[in-house]
Amino acid sequence: MKNKWSWRLSMSLVLVAASTAVYSIHYLIFRDLHHIILYLIGDIGFLFINVLVVTLLIEQLLSRREKQAMMKKMNMVIGTFFSEVGLELLKKFPLFVENASSLASHLEIQPRWQKKDFLTAAQTAKNFSYKLRVTPADLKCLRSVLVCRRAFLLRLLENPNLLEHDRFTDLLWAVFHLTEELKMRGEFLENLPETDYQHIAGDMKRAYSQIASEWIAYAMHLKENYPFLYSLAARINPFSPNPSPVVN
Repeated sequence: MKNKWSWRLSMSLVLVAASTAVYSIHYLIFRDLHHIILYLIGDIGFLFINVLVVTLLIEQLLSRREKQAMMKKMNMVIGTFFSEVGLELLKKFPLFVENASSLASHLEIQPRWQKKDFLTAAQTAKNFSYKLRVTPADLKCLRSVLVCRRAFLLRLLENPNLLEHDRFTDLLWAVFHLTEELKMRGEFLENLPETDYQHIAGDMKRAYSQIASEWIAYAMHLKENYPFLYSLAARINPFSPNPSPVVN
């Protein structure tokens, strides 16, 4: 930090000295101090306009462009999550959610959907009243899936781009927490008290609500930016009655 400020101070002094030298040469040649002061004051007055244009307009445009580029990279990470983990978890949705069919009717992506339809569906998935049921056999199956993907989830959490996407970060933490809850119980999943099953059901509800909502938001991103990828996502949508990658 000290070296950084030292460099800036040195550069500032060099620029001030250069400016002073130019004005001095101007005075030595033309001997017109009035002209120098006149334009110096005018230049200082215009400096505030320069600051306005650079800091408030140009910088904002560059920042917005940088953020858009970052979000595109972030959506690539989100797509990887669904390819490796998310879609498989959503396929198991009916095993654990008693009223899954009620939600699926709202999340069946249609070709005619516009942005407002995706936003409505994502909000519906987030606020839906999930009724969870858990059985030891299904929990063991879910644990196997999540534990096998634990290293992958950890790598995603290490991605610095996640700082720009709080919603997806919360989703990953919810899934990772559920993974740890199931992993720590080991073979005791078959002999847990009812209160513990209810606790796990709460963790599953948190994870599933966020995964379902994020899947719809990701599908919206694909439709707006990558129609060819959206076509596949709509066909394999786990909330469709008969999802299939085959084009009919």
